[in-house]
Amino acid sequence: MSTKHTIDVQNFINSHTLSRFQKLVIALCFAVVAIDGFDTAAVGFVAPALKMQWSLTPAQLAPLFGSGLFGLMIGAFIFGPMADKIGRKAVLVATTLFFGLASIACAFSASIEMLTVLRFVTGLGLGGAMPAAITLTSEFCPERERSSLVTLMFCGFTSGSAAAGLLGSHVVTAYGWKGLLVLGGILPIALAPVLWALLPESARYLTLKGARSEMIAAVLQRVAPEADLQDAIFSGVRQPKGSPMLQLFEKGLATGTLLIWLTFFMSLLVFYLLSSWLPLVITNAGFSLANASLMAATLATGGTVGAIVIGRLMDRFDPRLVLAVSYVLAGVFVVLLGSATGSPRLLVFAIFGAGFGAAGAQVGVNALAATYYPTASRATGVSWANAFGRIGSVLGSTVGGFLLSFGWDLATVFSVAAIPAFVAGAAMLAKAWLYASAPIIAKPVAAG
Repeated sequence: MSTKHTIDVQNFINSHTLSRFQKLVIALCFAVVAIDGFDTAAVGFVAPALKMQWSLTPAQLAPLFGSGLFGLMIGAFIFGPMADKIGRKAVLVATTLFFGLASIACAFSASIEMLTVLRFVTGLGLGGAMPAAITLTSEFCPERERSSLVTLMFCGFTSGSAAAGLLGSHVVTAYGWKGLLVLGGILPIALAPVLWALLPESARYLTLKGARSEMIAAVLQRVAPEADLQDAIFSGVRQPKGSPMLQLFEKGLATGTLLIWLTFFMSLLVFYLLSSWLPLVITNAGFSLANASLMAATLATGGTVGAIVIGRLMDRFDPRLVLAVSYVLAGVFVVLLGSATGSPRLLVFAIFGAGFGAAGAQVGVNALAATYYPTASRATGVSWANAFGRIGSVLGSTVGGFLLSFGWDLATVFSVAAIPAFVAGAAMLAKAWLYASAPIIAKPVAAG
């Protein structure tokens, strides 16, 4: 006669090596985030074509950049709590399908006003998919490798952004700006049924919601097929009181939450200022659209390399200090951009360095947020941090047009653009100092 035995879900995941099943989860989430990055970046690479076709000024283009990012912000606010309520998988699949359909609709826009509205709608789906993918990945990772694996998965975003740059000029040349938006819609629509068929729900989430032991065992059995899970009782995830939103401010979490939000705000402000306006700045400096696309794609390439390096360092050292140094490095390279447009090699070096520090650290701070919050509010914590970051991204994507319209020289423009990176570094340094004697995960999170 078999006897009941209790299994802590996270300890179970920690005690086994990374399985093929967990790698599949990471790969599927990588694919979602890559397409998310492709769709988000695509508008920056169609901007020069829109500018010529519709005779637009930088100030007229600014609302287009801002609308998609504003949609990302609203989507993150809405879908994060929803993922904590109905599940990570359902939200991830639904939002992926949604932003794919919306992206195709963008291709049928007849005016800049119509495209601006539809980019907002696309952003709603994009804003919900990314935090769900981050949350699901983090909950399948052993804690010893969580930062490295989450940042590796999130490299999909910078890889997708780079792909938009590499393909952008070719697709726009062959099919017009609409072709790039159609491609950005077909990819998530094709991926959605694959996600539904192959992606599991988080075992930690199922335990939190009191799902049947058989359901939890079925997921964990795929993590470790050799484990004996018969008659197991699963534990290790507590259900705190209050809504997921209020849990972000429970004792021990509030100050850290505010510092994470400030970091996201400043981080995405500088990243989207660069990613939205670099192609235009580079073409204005005399480079061709093809060269501008390749150079701007270097920003995302630097971010991919930076994310991998920063993620590994975060698992070995205090992640808050690693991120602080990364943001300061980003600020230095952004300042360098202002004097680099006269030299193609120096410009590529500066763009790569800015991407390494800014985009790489942005990936890392997502991993930090996923580690900081308990299971019950993890999706909300990650998505609301992203949502506040999107406020910065909206500002960053629109302020570039105004900075360029002031008639300042590029050295001044990029010196101003570097300030948010230094502020983000200071916020991470403050978090490290305030929690110097505490674990990276705040005490109220330890049980979650």
